Formats: sequence, structure tokens, C-alpha cells
Amino acid sequence: MSDINSSVSHNAAEFSRHNDDVFGRIATRYDKLCDVFSCGIHRLWKQRVAKQIAKEKWDTLLDGATGTGDIILRVLDTISIKQRTIIASDVSLKMLAIAKHRLGRYHENVNLKQLDAESMSSIASNSIDAYSISLGLKICNRRLALLEAMRVLKPNGRIIILEASNIRWPLLHKAYLKYMSICMPVLGWLATGGDASAYKYLLQGILDFPTAEELAHELANYGFEDIKFERLSLGIVAIHTARKPNS
Repeated sequence: MSDINSSVSHNAAEFSRHNDDVFGRIATRYDKLCDVFSCGIHRLWKQRVAKQIAKEKWDTLLDGATGTGDIILRVLDTISIKQRTIIASDVSLKMLAIAKHRLGRYHENVNLKQLDAESMSSIASNSIDAYSISLGLKICNRRLALLEAMRVLKPNGRIIILEASNIRWPLLHKAYLKYMSICMPVLGWLATGGDASAYKYLLQGILDFPTAEELAHELANYGFEDIKFERLSLGIVAIHTARKPNS
């Protein structure tokens, strides 16, 4: 099990936005890449996490790594947005530009902000009812991101995470990772016209991300309570939920 105090990197993808603006380059193709890499299954994952976000009790939701706004759109299809506020954030301005276009009709209730999930200084402590991050934790320092989530959440606030996980049967999980290691570079190269970094970080993040149990352990060590997780597609991804303590 992962030791959160060890010197091991907490950035599974070993990605630094300061060194490579890969998500800015692929912003217009990002949704297509998600379809290619997951054979379209990501749509089911996003629908499931959107339903989970929607059923949580919140007036203010902060969505980290919101990308092109795909999940927020699904949340908005599920809830009544009246008297609620969503902060849709991403570190990439080009991603946010696409999200702004897609979420434009909800501009009165959805605020788009450029935020780094590792350091959200413009968000006050204890000010957010619910925090969600989907398929973005693997490409940032998750220790910093989870500590920031804890900081901005109100007491009893909820965190909802959709992220890469592990298939419980080791041989099947090993076969899946082997398949991804072979197919993702080929599909990514074709879909991006040869932009290798567009899939390199995602693949690395999948290979080195903690198991569902390990991520639950990390959440507990950072102070979260009532931690639960649900594996989807045998465990290719998992949804984790947890609560910030009341005091």
C-alpha cells in the first residue's frame, strides 16, 4: 500500500504543465481522444459520476480539471441549477474556452476560472460544499490537490473523484495494462497526428496510479472520513467519495 509520507512521486503521470502545454495543444481534440482511448466507455463513466455529484447535497460545487465541461454538462442535465453555483475550473485556458462555449447558456450559475488544482489561492478556505475532479488527479500532484480540496471544503463537505483504478483480478489487470501500453501509443499517434506527449502522460498516469484501496487509504491519511469507492468497468476506473470532518 502507498506510503503518503514517502519520497515516491505523487504525480502518477510525471506531468508538469510548465514544461509541456499538451492539453492546450489537444484541447480541440480532447473529447475525440477520450472516445478513441476508451472506445467510448468514458461516456458511461462520466454519466455515472455526474449522477453521483448531482445526488450530493450542495449549493456550491467546485469542479477541478473540468476540461471541456463534459461532466458539468451532464450534472446540469440531472439537477435544477436554480439557487446553486458551480465553479468549473481548469489550468488550461484553451480547455476553458471550449467549456465556456459549451456551458454558455448557464452563465448565470456557472463560473469558469483558471485554477491549478494543486494551489487554488483565490478560493477561500471552508467555502465549498462539494468538490469534484474527474480523470485529472493522475496528471497532478495528488497530495497537493487533495490537501487543497480539504482546505476549500466546508466542514462536512463532500469530495467526488473519478479516476483510473485497478481490476481486482491481477492477471486480467496485467493484460489490460499490456493492451493499453500497446494500443494507446498507436491510437494516440493516429488521433493526434503524431503528438506523442498527448498520450504519454495519460498512459503513464494509468500505469502508476494507486489502486482503489490505496487511494482510499490516502484520503483517510489526509483526514477525509466516510470514504467509499465504486469500481466501474471491472475496475478500469473507480469513483471515490468522502467527507471532510465536521471539526
